[in-house]
Amino acid sequence: MPVKAKRSFKQIFYRKSMDVNVLSNINFSIDEGEFIGYIGPNGAGKSTTIKLLTGILYPTDGSISVMGFDPHKDRYQYTYNIGVVFGQRSLLEYDIPVRDSFLLYKAIYELNEKVFAKRLAEFVDILQLEDLLHIPVRKLSLGQRMRCEIAASLLHRPKVIFLDEPTIGLDALSKAEIRGFLKRINEQEKVTIILTTHDMDDIEELCHRIIFINLGNIIYDGPLSELKSQYVHTKQVEIAYDKPVEIPEQYQDMLLSIDHGSKYVFNITYADAVNVVPDLLRLGSARDISIHEPRLEDIVKKIYSSQTPAS
Repeated sequence: MPVKAKRSFKQIFYRKSMDVNVLSNINFSIDEGEFIGYIGPNGAGKSTTIKLLTGILYPTDGSISVMGFDPHKDRYQYTYNIGVVFGQRSLLEYDIPVRDSFLLYKAIYELNEKVFAKRLAEFVDILQLEDLLHIPVRKLSLGQRMRCEIAASLLHRPKVIFLDEPTIGLDALSKAEIRGFLKRINEQEKVTIILTTHDMDDIEELCHRIIFINLGNIIYDGPLSELKSQYVHTKQVEIAYDKPVEIPEQYQDMLLSIDHGSKYVFNITYADAVNVVPDLLRLGSARDISIHEPRLEDIVKKIYSSQTPAS
């Protein structure tokens, strides 16, 4: 699904333009009810993909089908079946109370009065919106606004929701509340959710599958666990003994550090861990052991650096 964009460069006497392929050979399918993490570095093509899937942009080549709709050609009917949240752009009217924005969406989506009232009551309860309904959107905190934005995007019971950086700039409590709500909606209503974010904690806590793009191409599509096994082959093992121990020669290369005289940190391959860890525990009386899997953020940084062309 190549997508071209014209990029202009101002020069002293004339303007020059060039064609740039923003996306190339992007091809994927998503099943109903999946929660997908769509990730990649800045400029990878994430936002362009979301704009194509929502019908804002039209591809110069290839085709897009969502629930049987062409997002651009069938845009009127299509929008009744999707919800969209852009973390850095508000869906709500800034100068009117939140409740009035919800009523506006009720009119836009032609929702039945009873259906709307019941749906709104559910969201007010789950997302704790009661005290926010009478407040103009411009006076809400970012966390409060995002809870209202997500409620607005789901009032008409869309089958698919696109989330572009929904937790950007939020504190830990607000992130936890939004993640919990999205997980609930996905599991209970089988809403298909496509999430783009730079917050890898969002991905780890919410997504069953990730699609990783860079330089306009898909470089990985599959379960998070397989991504980790594909790019990471070691884990850190910390063992705190009652007193210092002597590390056998065959394990010296695995030893990263010794803290406080009796806490030893090893870097052990997944393949060796089953045999090595029991041997290390037999070296002395261990009062504590911890095994650290690599953080997704560190894995993603490693992939970024390996994929980015040298300048």
